[in-house]
Amino acid sequence: LTVADRATIANMAPEYGATMGFFPVDEKTVDYLRLTGRSEEEIERIELYWKAQKMFGIPKKGEIDYTKVISLNLSTVRPCVAGPKRPQDRIPLESVKVKFQELLQAQASSGGYDKRGAELKKTVYLRNGSSYALEPAQDSGGSEAPENPKAIWSEEEMSANRPFTKPIVPPGYTEEGGYEGKLTHGSIVIAAITSCTNTSNPSVMIGAGLVAKKAVEKGLTVNHLIKTSLVAYGCTTCIGNSGPLDAKIEEAIKEHDLIAASVLSGNRNFEARIHGSVKANFLMSPPLVVAFALAGQIDIDFAQEPLGIGRDGKPVFLHEIWPSRQEIEGEIAKAVKPEMFKKRYAHILQDNPVWEQIAVGHGAQYKWNPDSTYIRNPPFFANFHSQRPARPQLTDMLVVALLGDSVTTDHISPAGGFKANTPAGKYLLLKGIPEEQFNSYGSRRGNHEVMMRGTFANVRIANKLADGKEGGYTKLFPEEEVMSIYDACMEYEKRKTPLIVFAGKDYGMGSSRDWAAKGTALLGIRVVVAQSFERIHRSNLIGMGVLPLQFQEGEGWETLEIQGNETFSIVGLDKLAPRQKVQLEIARGEEKRQVTLSSCIDTPAEVEYYEQGGILPYVLRQYLNKRET
Repeated sequence: LTVADRATIANMAPEYGATMGFFPVDEKTVDYLRLTGRSEEEIERIELYWKAQKMFGIPKKGEIDYTKVISLNLSTVRPCVAGPKRPQDRIPLESVKVKFQELLQAQASSGGYDKRGAELKKTVYLRNGSSYALEPAQDSGGSEAPENPKAIWSEEEMSANRPFTKPIVPPGYTEEGGYEGKLTHGSIVIAAITSCTNTSNPSVMIGAGLVAKKAVEKGLTVNHLIKTSLVAYGCTTCIGNSGPLDAKIEEAIKEHDLIAASVLSGNRNFEARIHGSVKANFLMSPPLVVAFALAGQIDIDFAQEPLGIGRDGKPVFLHEIWPSRQEIEGEIAKAVKPEMFKKRYAHILQDNPVWEQIAVGHGAQYKWNPDSTYIRNPPFFANFHSQRPARPQLTDMLVVALLGDSVTTDHISPAGGFKANTPAGKYLLLKGIPEEQFNSYGSRRGNHEVMMRGTFANVRIANKLADGKEGGYTKLFPEEEVMSIYDACMEYEKRKTPLIVFAGKDYGMGSSRDWAAKGTALLGIRVVVAQSFERIHRSNLIGMGVLPLQFQEGEGWETLEIQGNETFSIVGLDKLAPRQKVQLEIARGEEKRQVTLSSCIDTPAEVEYYEQGGILPYVLRQYLNKRET
């Protein structure tokens, strides 16, 4: 593998559950150094150094004792995509259509979309700024746009995800200024070549370019209803910065409850991360992003169905425009030269005058701007004392969330955009920020006021306390009033009520972002009890002074018949030790019972972090103690 290919794989480590993906320094590293314009003197010095350290190249079998070795037959590797909700849900390319159709009909409890019968064939038409759905009907023989929702469409119009045949100027719009087009379940509305590593990898980018070039030569185009983007070297769609869809498209999706799709070459596709209105999100290579954008639908079998009809009237299949490895390597050899890198980096510090013009403060400490809505002084050291604090009392806690399996860090701390009616949106409006300037949670992660309000605010989170209301809602006790989780937590804080969360399996899986733990702690949640934890999120909770506890095998909040109107206390924590058993006392009225839980604090160091109130105060106390001695 080239260094660029290795970097693409290594960058996905959090998605496949590893702390890191590692490739050794070897001849391919030397090739990369030469390609990127390093001098032969530098390259020789680097190579000699790693050889002197006996770390150059891949060790031969038997030279290192590994805990586990996995052998992979490369001939078994097949093209795949991942989705529609998690990066680890791999789907062979040839199975995408069947899998999506299965998910459409599957129950929501098993990860499906609950679409059955006539609903499966729903088609929504957009014209002159309005949208409406028609029941499937027989061919009427006509091809003009219907004048009203009762009109019948021809089979030609309904057979493919294409604009109406009526002339439109400019492309995609009517003379009255409205969109013309149609949407169905599986219609792609976002196609993005994105991600920090994919867009830095010449092979996949040139591969995507060749697919596009050949498609254009055949006369294919991308449906105008699809929002396309290509952004290099940074986070965009992958972190929720896809931006808004056209308002009429978004309204049509919501009004008719369409399962629209996005395709992107990013790392993450958790629910509502890409766009709040797009429920099916698929990760794939940049060339496949182009291919699906041309097809316009996620439910296509590339082996059997064409991408579209070429200008010669013949169907165009993917294999006809897919470049060979030799073509890609030939273009790379022609286009990527060491001189490019030498020239680009020769005066890189002077190439961005905007960066140079940024006002820089001086002094030993950062000068916080109280008016900033992007960066604020976080409260992690509020009420800090040099002495170890008393352990927080974990008694008479109320539950703020009863959650199911596979609650990701994006459910806990979403990264995408948010609306004016959310707690975060209301906060920014009060600060004078109009909705069009909200940006995203990910962009405002330096402001704890936004991030607290965004914790558990994913529009797809399902809290069993919210009486069936989807999104970041809970029930305030004892009033039993449904409200946002943030508002409830602030009310509990006024009442000095500690909080607890219950969840199912794989709690905190996904990208291990720190705010999923920070926001939890800032909301006053002291304990999270789950059937199992993603290991890095478990560690992050401890680092923020939140106690992770695990149900015993075969038990969960549902089997224990926890309703949410109880109070909870942790007993048996007089002396904290790694992996110890504790008792959860559940009180409902006069009735009390205890169940055994396991502490997920695994090491003596984690015990110390928790006892200190988290890793931040622990590090500061260590520093202060060293300075005093």
